[in-house]
Amino acid sequence: MTMMSGQTEDDTNEERDWEEDGVSTDLLKTVGRQIKLWRERAGLTQPELGKLIGYSDETVSSVERGRRSPKPEFLDATDDATGAGGLLKDFKKDVERARYPQKVRDLAKIEAESVSLGAYSNHNIQGLLQTEDYARALYQMRRPLLDEDTIERYVAARVARQDVFRRWPAPILSFVQEEVTLRRPLGGRAVMQRQLRRLLELGKLRNVEIQVMPTDREDHAGMGGEFRLFYRKSGPTVGHVSVQHFDRLTTQRDEIMTLEARYGIIRAQALTPRESLAFIEKVLGET
Repeated sequence: MTMMSGQTEDDTNEERDWEEDGVSTDLLKTVGRQIKLWRERAGLTQPELGKLIGYSDETVSSVERGRRSPKPEFLDATDDATGAGGLLKDFKKDVERARYPQKVRDLAKIEAESVSLGAYSNHNIQGLLQTEDYARALYQMRRPLLDEDTIERYVAARVARQDVFRRWPAPILSFVQEEVTLRRPLGGRAVMQRQLRRLLELGKLRNVEIQVMPTDREDHAGMGGEFRLFYRKSGPTVGHVSVQHFDRLTTQRDEIMTLEARYGIIRAQALTPRESLAFIEKVLGET
């Protein structure tokens, strides 16, 4: 199975995912119609409702047209302001799920089915390991520029996938990060310091192994780009390969075997997990 996407493994073309996700679009339009119905029943204009709930009339208009996903606070305040009696508040769980693009929901489903995961990242910190601030900084760097609501929606989707660290039985999670991803201060020094501390925190979990690939390695099996392997409880192993503007999921056995062999070599070439944590601590002290 193959799909086209954007820039890096995790910063892919989510805009297209949203456009093609008909289920989410239909839900947001339904919620928008209900909000408009209750607003009009209350005899309020869009600017009047916006003033009551602390949002601009433009935001109210976008939500009513199904073009913007309402936050839980928006639904709570609108329900109270229009006297909807909890009917609008009841949409919160469904809307929260709809805020995540289809690709993210698909990946989250694959991750939820996986008993083991391996990921090699050479451009930025792998998505599952990112702090909220680091993820936000990445989206703020996107070109063309994303609006603030879209950025927050994408950040929420990324953070939601990190539930994998709280699952039980705990999956075995392996990550290999290029040294440069630890040293490139994306988002600024303070953001990077918090990100490095997050890596140290996660790397101490019993089911998580984080390894660093030093820049001075003369032999490197990962020159083809970043990728992930998902070993599921049932069903075939899934490989996820990302290169520039192309993103691909595969279950073909010959391709999976190639990725498995490559990942094994990459891990052997990288620092051990213990050495890697010491290395991250060293970089943190230099940041």
